[in-house]
Amino acid sequence: MNIMQKNKLTWKIGGKAGEGIMATGMIFSQSCTRGGLHIYDVSEYPSLIKGGHNTLQVRVEDREVFSQERGVNILIALNRETISMHKDEIADSGGIICDVADAVDQKELRNDIRVYPIPFNDIIKDINAQPIMKNNVALGASIALVDYDFEIVVKVIRDSFKRKGDSIINENTRAAKAGYDFIKKNFKNDFGYKLEKIGDQERMILTGNDTICIGAINAGCKFYSAYPMTPASSILHFMAAQERRFNIVVKHTEDEISAINMAIGAGFTGVRAMCGTSGGGFCLMTEGYGLAGMLEVPIVVILSMRPGPSTGMPTWSEQGDLKFAMNASQGDFPRPILIPGDIEESFYMTMEAFNIAEKYQTPVIILSDKNLAESHKSLDKFDTARVPIERGEYADASELAASPDNTFFKRYRFTATGISPRTLPGTKKGIYTATSDEHDEEGVIIESIDNRLKMMHKREQKMKTLASELKQPELIGPADADVTVIFTGSTKGPIKEAIIILEKEGIKVNYLQISYLNPFPTEKVSNVIDSARKIVVVDNNFKGQLCDIIREKTGKTIVHKILKYDGRPFYPEEIHNSIKEVMSHG
Repeated sequence: MNIMQKNKLTWKIGGKAGEGIMATGMIFSQSCTRGGLHIYDVSEYPSLIKGGHNTLQVRVEDREVFSQERGVNILIALNRETISMHKDEIADSGGIICDVADAVDQKELRNDIRVYPIPFNDIIKDINAQPIMKNNVALGASIALVDYDFEIVVKVIRDSFKRKGDSIINENTRAAKAGYDFIKKNFKNDFGYKLEKIGDQERMILTGNDTICIGAINAGCKFYSAYPMTPASSILHFMAAQERRFNIVVKHTEDEISAINMAIGAGFTGVRAMCGTSGGGFCLMTEGYGLAGMLEVPIVVILSMRPGPSTGMPTWSEQGDLKFAMNASQGDFPRPILIPGDIEESFYMTMEAFNIAEKYQTPVIILSDKNLAESHKSLDKFDTARVPIERGEYADASELAASPDNTFFKRYRFTATGISPRTLPGTKKGIYTATSDEHDEEGVIIESIDNRLKMMHKREQKMKTLASELKQPELIGPADADVTVIFTGSTKGPIKEAIIILEKEGIKVNYLQISYLNPFPTEKVSNVIDSARKIVVVDNNFKGQLCDIIREKTGKTIVHKILKYDGRPFYPEEIHNSIKEVMSHG
């Protein structure tokens, strides 16, 4: 490499499960953010209970980054398999840090790739450390290779292991310093990629699941129930860890049927309640989901998508449940669906989901996926006052007191908005029947034609009221764009990165993000399609489900689709190349 590249790096570590890959990656990411840099990471691990090949890839830049990208500048290989599997991903003049026993002959690699063999075992013995500490030896070596400030790493190690005591802190620090010193002593300082501290601003490093939890807690969630199912499992772990601190009841249920029914019970009593799962678990939840719709009970359901059908690919990513979510459970009832596009939006939209659930007295789905749920991003602090809490409409106490004795409360009263004031269990003169059957205003089961028509229109009116109050999506970018991209969910990050590349090449691109899948912004999407020069839909599934939804809601057919369904999220380069293809031949 003739020119040194500063503060633009992709770092990847790979090895067997149990070798501390995720912990090492987090120390690297935190060290970068402590120096004012931005990070985005993606983890990959097989669908196994134990073992298998694990990786963590961290992208670092001095500007905000929105997704991973192709090309690895430093590959830390904790075993030979990592080199074999990822050597073709190494970018120009990139490097491999590995054990001397695993070092490959240069003939097996491109000539521009540098290999930095390190005697992990000898170093571990010299510093009297545990064998697992080779991950930190490799970490220190990579810090030396990019000439980054090692003292920042020391502080991060101290903060990361402070609960484990000075002995563990010192052992981790010694291992990292040994790797750092080995590179400095034995190799020239001419690696083509460097990292440099640019500031002292501290940022959070969070996943989408983390921000969903923080958003739920900030919204006043006091009940969470789930059966562990990747990639939603870490929500249960996070909420359980915060149970006592925030006075939350967290239930690890025996299955997903119990999870949603417990959440419905909590929501019925006035508690802000949430449950979470992935596709197969949501299949089990669908009857309860319909029950919440009929009872008009507010709950929030996290549906974190993974490739299907059936068990599919449990630890990989896809957006294959869009139409499933829109049509889950039998019959017609309000099904609000929010789908955040990035980790920050996951916080704010979770807060909003609780407001919608209570205000409109309905179950609300938040759609996520493995890429959004488990990737980390550096973030500034949230504005917790941006989404004020709205608890919805409750019956007026004076009206209840004035009501005749021995009468039921009209819990499902017909109103212009479709929203009926509710009471909580134990409210004086607020008693009513709650049933899964069709019912009248007091909740009494009735099957008359007139009542059925009125109740169906009442429930549907809530969606119409919600649609009139939701913020419409904005078309972001130049009005005279050559291409307009429409998308939903976690494809946002790679799309934004692809647009940065395209704009440098003189191609103007704007985009429309659909954050509310239901009620669908039909008019806005129709207008954008009609006014655009070229429309491209980016969809992380096999059939282009978003295109089907657009056609159903607007009557318009999308010709140009960029689809991916191999279990991996999009790379910006894939979207860039596909849009160039549309421009050339579309």
